[in-house]
Amino acid sequence: MSTLEIKDLHVSVILDDEKTKPILKGVNLTINSGEIHAIMGPNGSGKSTLASTIAGHPKYQIDSGQILLDGDDITEMSVDERARAGLFLAMQYPVEVAGVSVSNFLRTAKTAITGEAPKLRTWVKDVKESMELLRMDPDFAERDVNVGFSGGEKKRLEILQAELLQPSFAVLDETDSGLDVDALRIVSEGVNRVHDKTGCGVMLITHYTRILRYIKPSHVHVFVAGRVVAEGGPELADQLEENGYDEYLGL
Repeated sequence: MSTLEIKDLHVSVILDDEKTKPILKGVNLTINSGEIHAIMGPNGSGKSTLASTIAGHPKYQIDSGQILLDGDDITEMSVDERARAGLFLAMQYPVEVAGVSVSNFLRTAKTAITGEAPKLRTWVKDVKESMELLRMDPDFAERDVNVGFSGGEKKRLEILQAELLQPSFAVLDETDSGLDVDALRIVSEGVNRVHDKTGCGVMLITHYTRILRYIKPSHVHVFVAGRVVAEGGPELADQLEENGYDEYLGL
C-alpha cells in the first residue's frame, strides 16, 4: 500500500513583484492507495494551491511542513521527479502545447514514467481503446495538445493521460468544471476505471457535489481559508449540498 501524507503544510504564492502571500496555513491530510478523498470548499480557500504544491509548481513556496510519498519527503523533488514517483495532476486549466501532437506527448510521457518506450503495436491499441471509452475522436491523437480543444475535450485528455500513465496518486483539480452532463458522466467513468484498474489513491477537488454522484468518495474534507476545518464520510458531502459552507466560514 502506498501513502501520500501532508503534514502541517504552510504555503505562500509568489506574486509578480516577488513578494509572497500566505495561502495554506497548516494542512494535514493522509491518502492511502484505493481511497478517494473529496476536497470541497468555497472559491479562494486554497484547494488548487494544495494541488499545485503537491505537483511541484514553482509559483508556490513551501514555508514549512512536508509532503511525504511512502515516507519519503518529496518537497525538494522537481516536477518530473514527482511524476516518475507516481504523482499525477489533472489541471483545472489544462495548457496548450503547440507543435506537439497528442500521440507523441502521451508516448513520451509513458516512456519517461516507465524508463522505456512502450511497444508500439500494444501502445497504439491501448490508446485507441482508452480514447473510445472516453468518446474521443481518433483524429485527436494527431492534433496538438489542447490546441483548439473545448473545455470538455481538455478534461477528457487529462483522464486519458491518467488511464495510460497509471499513477499511484491522482490529484484531480476541479475536473468537473465546465463539463456538460454527458461529459461529466464520461469523465467520471474514466476516473473510476483508473481507480479500479490501478488501485490508486485519488484526491478529487471540487466545489460541487454533482461529480460525487458518479465518483463515490471514501473521505470528504471541508477546506476553508487554507486549512481543513471538517472531515467525514460521504454523508458530509450531502450536508454541504443541503446547507452550503456558511457554518464553516467563521472557523
